[in-house]
Amino acid sequence: MLNYFNQLFNGDLGIGGWVGAALIFAFTAWMFIHAIRNGEYIWAVFIFFFSGLSALLYFFLVYRASGGMGNPLSGFELPGAADRRQIKKLEADIHHLDKPHMHLQLADIYFNQGRLDEAEASYRAAYERDPNDDDIRAHYGNCLARRGRPQEALPLLQSVCAQNPKHDYGYTLMSLAETQAATGQVDAALATWRQVLSLYGYPRARVQFADLLIQKKEYAEARKSLEEVINDAPYATKFQRKREKVWFDRAKAALRSIPG
Repeated sequence: MLNYFNQLFNGDLGIGGWVGAALIFAFTAWMFIHAIRNGEYIWAVFIFFFSGLSALLYFFLVYRASGGMGNPLSGFELPGAADRRQIKKLEADIHHLDKPHMHLQLADIYFNQGRLDEAEASYRAAYERDPNDDDIRAHYGNCLARRGRPQEALPLLQSVCAQNPKHDYGYTLMSLAETQAATGQVDAALATWRQVLSLYGYPRARVQFADLLIQKKEYAEARKSLEEVINDAPYATKFQRKREKVWFDRAKAALRSIPG
């Protein structure tokens, strides 16, 4: 950023140079502020002293991966992450070997990036090659649910959860509960959320469990579930507060909606 201050205030730029330098400075400042707000202090130092190149690297390596471009899956993430080199490697491996787990890994990367069209295609390819793999069925079902096709997702998720309710640390069971609710099976969804909460204390589970209870006018139990989320929030780690913010906010809003 120091370089741009010098360029802007030395007065030796033409009009085009002024506009270009101002745009680069604005982009760099944007990335610098984002890094500070998200605790990426090492990146902030590099952006401040090395300007444009560091800001550009931060944009592709951190900002986009963090959901800064509006990833629609905030609060629904699957475990794992990836970068462009990993995608290229998997594409090459699939070209030569075409194994189901390779399609699954590629699909998970696309899913985490919010690229649901590519994710679904890769999950389908994995499923066609191995329809009995729990990870493939669960992640494929989860993707279909996120794409607004719960009827297709339901049998995939049910088959996995029937054998292993703890699959993916309860994330598959949560996806099943959400899918049941999306297909109008409120009582089944409530039963599944109770099963999740008997194993885990995820805010995602507590809030959506409370939402269904509010629909059924079971306010006392809903209030208790939401208050647990809100009371636990101050004791969560910084990482947890950032990851679960959508659910903490929803808990507060839902609590305000309860009569009395």
